[in-house]
Amino acid sequence: MAAIFVLGMSCVAGAIGWWVGEFFGFMPALVISTVASVFGVYYGQRVNREYFGY
Repeated sequence: MAAIFVLGMSCVAGAIGWWVGEFFGFMPALVISTVASVFGVYYGQRVNREYFGY
């Protein structure tokens, strides 16, 4: 269950990053989406550990 939560957070963060980067072009969207996905994984694990205890 923890992996599904982290994957979901990563997907949501990546989608938001892609949406923000889309205003600047394709390559910035790709880079911002990748960075946002990494932050989504980090914060997804952190939230999962703090609130769900896994």
